[in-house]
Amino acid sequence: MSLGRGVAYRLDAPGLAAIRHDLVDAFAGLLTPQDAGGWRPHVTIQNKVTPNVAKLLLDRLAKDFRPRPVELTGLATWWYRGGPWEALSRHMFA
Repeated sequence: MSLGRGVAYRLDAPGLAAIRHDLVDAFAGLLTPQDAGGWRPHVTIQNKVTPNVAKLLLDRLAKDFRPRPVELTGLATWWYRGGPWEALSRHMFA
């Protein structure tokens, strides 16, 4: 999928969507509008490039893309401090 200035693989994961819904409820009032709003689960492949560079990669990847199952093994929390992201914790599924 296009991110405008990047490319990502979309995830269709109802179980992950349920977890996210519960987290949004638990953190109500504490989330930024971006985090509280709409959600498109994805894995970012490319980010912060010009739109034409992103379009080239999207076209290239789309030619051979075949959906396949993925397994999520846990969740992690990160803190964005205006520069690099800082890892805070990992929560592995049983």
